[in-house]
Amino acid sequence: MLPAAHGQSTTTEAAAASAAPATTPVPKNYPYVPPTERAKFSSYLFDAFGPYPIVGAALTAAVNQGYDTPPEWNQGAAGYGRRFGSNFGIAAVSTTTRYGLAEVFHEDTLYYRCDCKGFFPRLNHALISTISARHGADGHRAFSFSSLVSPYAGTMTAVYAWYPDRFGAKDGFRMGNYNLLVMAGGNVAMEFFYRGPHSLLSRLHLSNPNAAPAPDPNPKP
Repeated sequence: MLPAAHGQSTTTEAAAASAAPATTPVPKNYPYVPPTERAKFSSYLFDAFGPYPIVGAALTAAVNQGYDTPPEWNQGAAGYGRRFGSNFGIAAVSTTTRYGLAEVFHEDTLYYRCDCKGFFPRLNHALISTISARHGADGHRAFSFSSLVSPYAGTMTAVYAWYPDRFGAKDGFRMGNYNLLVMAGGNVAMEFFYRGPHSLLSRLHLSNPNAAPAPDPNPKP
């Protein structure tokens, strides 16, 4: 049950610094630059149908296969295929719901790395970003209805659309909790492990190229 990852995009102090002239100091607190609709849609496509949800669905299906969950799908290639399709479907519905609701409520749900220092402040930022988003022209961070609802939308859809009949809302909610934790884990990974366009992840084509717009290191007054 892996969203697209969902996708989630990064803004780094190092990236902005490399874009600035060597003699120009880069301010610590960057002004917020809202992403374009094209950038948000490209990020949605990557998070919903890119390598992250495919790899995540494959790994989760392998775990489900090992635990024979749900047992009605049996073992073998057919069983694995159903589990893979189910997990990929959950991720796609979750990401689509987040994108659609974010458009309705004018939320920017792209992931922005913290410009803070220290393990715990950065960890707190990654976890809070799981259920918050940027709002308004100034990009202030506030609670995100779309980010909270989307992981449960994916699992509830699975329960009522293709899971065995014995599954119900309680199971969808339980699975949604795991889905939300996976999204939080994805944010933590982007906060701590992403190292820019020339990183190993990028060379493996697993890093999100649709980054949140980098701030201008030399903003006009």
